[in-house]
Amino acid sequence: MMSETEKPAAGILHHDLVSALRDWLVEGHVPEGGRIPERELCLRFGVSRTPLREALKVLAAEGLIELLPNRGARLRALTQADVEELFDVIGGLEALAGRLACERITQAELAEIVETHHAMYRAYLHRDLAAYFKLNQEIHHRIVAAARNATLSATYASLSGRLRRVRYAANLDGERDRWGEAMREHEAILDALSRRDGPELSDILFRHLRNKLRSVAAGTERPALQPASADG
Repeated sequence: MMSETEKPAAGILHHDLVSALRDWLVEGHVPEGGRIPERELCLRFGVSRTPLREALKVLAAEGLIELLPNRGARLRALTQADVEELFDVIGGLEALAGRLACERITQAELAEIVETHHAMYRAYLHRDLAAYFKLNQEIHHRIVAAARNATLSATYASLSGRLRRVRYAANLDGERDRWGEAMREHEAILDALSRRDGPELSDILFRHLRNKLRSVAAGTERPALQPASADG
C-alpha cells in the first residue's frame, strides 16, 4: 500500500502550490516561530512531501520561513526592530521604483495597474481581506516591475517576502480607519503614476510604507511580534 509520503501529486503545479502555501501561511494559520505542519499540508494540497518541500524552499528564499536541518521548517519570527528596519528599506526601494516606473512604464502596464486598483477597491468595499491584500501587493509588485531594474526587483522580492505576513495582519477588519486611509493613498499613487510624476510618487510610496508601519506597530489584531533581545 502506498504511504502518504509516496502519494503522487494531485496535479497542482509548483507555482500554484507555492502561491497557495504562501497565502495559507500569510493568513495566520501558524503562529510566529511555529513549526510548519508538513503532513497536514500534504493532505490539504494533495501533494507528496517532495513537492511540498520544494515549495518550502522557495518560501525560505523569500524569507517567510526558516528551514531547520533534518527538522522541517518554521515560520520566521521577526522582532519589532526587524520590522522597523525592513519597512524603512522597503519604503526606500518602493520610492526608487516609483521614480523609475514613471520614466519607463508602458500604457499597457499602466492599464493593468488601473484595472487591479479597481478590483482592489471592490474587495475593499466587500471587506474581502484576502482578495484586497493580494491585489494590493500585486499593485506594488507591478510598480517595481515597471521600474525595469533587475537588481531592484530581486532585492525587493527577497525583503518584502519577510514582511508579507505582518502587512496582511495590519489590514485585519479591526483596522477600518487604516483601510480607508490606505485606499486614499492608493488613489494618490495611481494619480501620480498616471501623470508620470516621479518625485511625487516616490514621496507618496515612502509615506505609504511609513503609515503601514505605524498601523503594524499599533495594531491589536496582528500576531504579536517578538521583542528584541537585550543585546540587540
